[in-house]
Amino acid sequence: MEAYTGFAAVYDQLMEEIPYEQWCGYITGLLKEYGVEQGLVLELGCGTGTMTELLAEAGYDMIGIDVSEEMLAEAMEKKQESGHAEILYLQQDMREFELYGTVRAAVSVCDSMNYLTEPGELEQVCRLVNNYLDPGGIFIFDMKTAHYFRDVVGNRSFGETYEDCGVIWENDFDEENSLNSYALTIFREEGNGLYSREEELHYQKAYSAEEIRQAVEAGGMEFLAAYSGDGRKVADGQSQRIYIVAREQGKRKGSE
Repeated sequence: MEAYTGFAAVYDQLMEEIPYEQWCGYITGLLKEYGVEQGLVLELGCGTGTMTELLAEAGYDMIGIDVSEEMLAEAMEKKQESGHAEILYLQQDMREFELYGTVRAAVSVCDSMNYLTEPGELEQVCRLVNNYLDPGGIFIFDMKTAHYFRDVVGNRSFGETYEDCGVIWENDFDEENSLNSYALTIFREEGNGLYSREEELHYQKAYSAEEIRQAVEAGGMEFLAAYSGDGRKVADGQSQRIYIVAREQGKRKGSE
């Protein structure tokens, strides 16, 4: 799993078109539908904290976990600006995270779970989440699909320019292994007409709904639903992003 380093400083600019408020409304709607109207909520792969802040604004007590120190630095700045002093940020790898107690629910958005590319990693994260959820607690996460990687972005290159930075994104999807790679070249203005250049390589894996179900259940959780993100429409082969809802159903020996 690649940490966001140079990308962290320009991440929010690249994501400015993302409908975070809409996504937050969808997530909170699902949480309330499954009985989580308040309490402690964990966000895995919280990044720069945009969704964490919105969920805190919605009344949840938030813990955000991310592996990238640079992304969390951006999140801490937002925390200071918003005054949400109650948000707790932890720099941890979601594949081996630890908490001091349990939470009412866990969420993960913006396809953070697609970064689990190795065999058994998705199951391991589900096992850890199950261990740290209250009895009957809910886990909601989204994933981009093979349809998105293959047919929407495909093997193409994209470029974006902003007031003080620019990004070139070269995408490549290995359909045989369901593995998507994208090489990022980031240009940032340093003053006096000079720009710095940084490069990062990211990998994401596309999982089928059945593979996700198997991982969730192997991790000890109850698989409840796979939605396309359009209301409660069941995910299908044309879904670009799917939302998974799972429920804690007891702790397994050795899950810690």
